[in-house]
Amino acid sequence: MKKFYLLFTILPVSVCFINQSSAQMSVIMQHNDLKRTGWNNQEKILNHTNVNKTTFGKIFTRTVDDEIYAQPLIVSNIRINNKMRNVVFVATVNNSVYAFDADVDTANTPLWHVNLTYPGYRPVNNTDMYPGCPNYHNFDGKIGIVGTPALDTANSTLYVVARSVSNADSQAFVQYLHAINLKTGAEKSGSPVYITATVKGSGDGSVGGKLTFDQQRQNQRPGLLLYKGTVYIAWASHCDWSPYHGWILGYDAKTLKRKYVYVSTPEGGLGGIWMSGQAPSVDDSGFIYVSTGNGTVGRNGNPNDTINRGESLLKMSTASGKLKVVDFFTPKDYSYLEQYDLDYGIDGVLLIPHTTLSVSGSKESFLYLINNDHMGGTTSDNSNAVQVIDIHAVDRDSHIHGTPVYYKNSTKQEFIYVWCESGLLTQIPFIRGSGIFDTAHEIKNPTKLPIGMPGAMLSVSSNGSASGTEILWASHPLKAAGSKRGILQAFDASDVSRELWNSNQIPGRDSVDRFAKFVCPTVANGKVYLATFANKLDVYGLLPAPIGNGVVADNAKGATNVDFEVYPNPAKRQINIVYNATVSNQVTINLVNSFGGIVYMKTVGILKGSNTVTVDLPENSPGGIYSITIIDSKGASNTRRIVIAH
Repeated sequence: MKKFYLLFTILPVSVCFINQSSAQMSVIMQHNDLKRTGWNNQEKILNHTNVNKTTFGKIFTRTVDDEIYAQPLIVSNIRINNKMRNVVFVATVNNSVYAFDADVDTANTPLWHVNLTYPGYRPVNNTDMYPGCPNYHNFDGKIGIVGTPALDTANSTLYVVARSVSNADSQAFVQYLHAINLKTGAEKSGSPVYITATVKGSGDGSVGGKLTFDQQRQNQRPGLLLYKGTVYIAWASHCDWSPYHGWILGYDAKTLKRKYVYVSTPEGGLGGIWMSGQAPSVDDSGFIYVSTGNGTVGRNGNPNDTINRGESLLKMSTASGKLKVVDFFTPKDYSYLEQYDLDYGIDGVLLIPHTTLSVSGSKESFLYLINNDHMGGTTSDNSNAVQVIDIHAVDRDSHIHGTPVYYKNSTKQEFIYVWCESGLLTQIPFIRGSGIFDTAHEIKNPTKLPIGMPGAMLSVSSNGSASGTEILWASHPLKAAGSKRGILQAFDASDVSRELWNSNQIPGRDSVDRFAKFVCPTVANGKVYLATFANKLDVYGLLPAPIGNGVVADNAKGATNVDFEVYPNPAKRQINIVYNATVSNQVTINLVNSFGGIVYMKTVGILKGSNTVTVDLPENSPGGIYSITIIDSKGASNTRRIVIAH
C-alpha cells in the first residue's frame, strides 16, 4: 500500500528576489568601503514603498555555532560547488567561519564550514581573562574570532584572525592570521601564520628595553584592513588589563610575511586601538587612519611627541618603509578623558568623501571634525579641530559607538547620522561649501535609546541618489546594557524623524533575539543581514506579496503522482488541501512557518479518490512563508507554497 506524508519545508520564493540580475553587489569589508561610510549606494530593490510591515520582514535565518561579533560579508556571483551564487560569510567567537547561500531560504546547510582553532587548543574564553578582569563582562563567553574579516575577491581569499589557548597549558595563548579560500574554506599557501612581534621600548611590560606582543592580553577587536596587497590588523585590550598597548601589524597578503609593526605607546602604556570594532580607514592618497583610546600622550613632558599617542586620531603612512604616524589630533581635555576612562578612540574614523575631512568621536558624546591635511596635534583650546559637535546626549558620559555613517542625496545634500547611548537618532547636514556641519538644522527621531552600552550600529542603503530609495538602518538593544534583546529599525534617510519599519511591529515574525554589540547591519541585493548573539544570522527582505484577504496558494501543476492543490479560506483563517489519492492511507499534516516553528500538527485518514483536508490556522500564527510537501513511499515529492499575511 502506497503511503503519503504531508511535511512542510521552506521554498525558495522568487518574488523575494526580483531583479537580482541587476542588483548584484558585494560587501567585502567592514562598513562597506575604505572611508568607512557605511553606505551601500547600489541597493536597487529596497526602498520607501516596500520596506514596511506588510511587504518586508525576516525571511530566513542561518544557524551557527556561537555568537557573531564580526560583520557578515557578502560576495556576489561566486562559483561554489559548480553553481554561481551570492554568498554570505559569517565568523563566530568559536573560531568558526561559514559560507552560506545568501539568497535561497531553504539552503540552511553551509556551503562550507571550517573551524580555525589551533590543533590541541580551544577558543579563548572570557574566564581566561579573570586574573586581570575578575568581573569581565565585555564578552559573555568565547573570544575566538572577533574582528571582521577582510575579503579579496580577485584572489578568492578571506583574511581573519583566530585566537586559541592550549588544552594542556592554560597560559599558552596563540593568535593566528588565516588566509582562507573563499570557494572551499581551505587554508591558502603559507596559512596560518603565528602572530608575534617585538619592538624597542621601555613602556609597560617591557623587558630589557623591548616590548613583545602579548598573545593573551591583546584583544583583536577592530575589523581587518586589506589595502594594496597588505593586511593590517589592530589590537587593544581586555578590560584595560595592563600591561598592554595599541598594536598594528601589517602582513603581505600573498606571502603572509610580516611587513609592518606599529605600537601606539612604546614608552608608556595603554593606547588601545579598538574603535568599537571598526576597521582602519584609508583616504584617496593612501594614508591610513585609526583612533586610540586611553593611554600615554607624548613623552618627556611634550604632549606633541609622536612616540606615545593615546587618546588620539592618527594619520599613518608606509612611504618610509615603516608604518609611522605623520600627523595626529588629540583633544584638549585628554588628561580628563584619561582620568575618567572617557576614551577618544571609541568609534573609528569616518572620512567624508571627496574632502580632506574626517569625523571621529569620544565617550563624552562629542564628534570632532578634523582637517586631515592639518590635524594640529595637541592644543589647549581645541583650535586644532575644524568643528566640535555636541550630539546632545542626556548624559555627558553617553558613548558614541559605531562611527557615524554618511549619505548624499539626489539634490547633493550630504548628511551624517549618529545615535549614542541614551540619546536620539541625529541627522546632521554637511555644508560642502563651508566644509562644516549645519548643526542648526539637525533632524532628530524622538526614539530614545536606553541608558548604557552601546548605542546604535548604523548602515545606509540607496539606489545611487534616487529619491525614495535612501534608508538608514539601525540595530540597537531594546533595554539596558549587555546581551539583551535587540531591534532593527529602518528610517527615511532624508528625514530620520520618519520611521519606515521596525522588527517589533510583528515580533512573532521579525524580532531580534539577542542584540550583537558593535555589529552594523549588512545591506546587499535586497536583503539585510543582521548578526545576533543567539547563534544565528537573521536575514530580512521582501515577503511574497499577500493576495486577497491574507492566504494565497501556489497551485502550479506538479510533475509527480503526489500532485495536490491548496485553496485559501481567509474569512475563517483556513486552508484546504485538495488531492486525489491512489490508495486509502493516513496523512500527517504539519504547519511549519519559515523559521522552523511547528504551529499545527495532525494525522488524518484519507480515502482513495478526491480528498479535502481543512487546516485551521492559529489566530496568533505569524505572517510569512509556509510550505507543504507530500512525499510518497518511493521518495517522489511535490511542494506547494502558501503565504499567510499577518
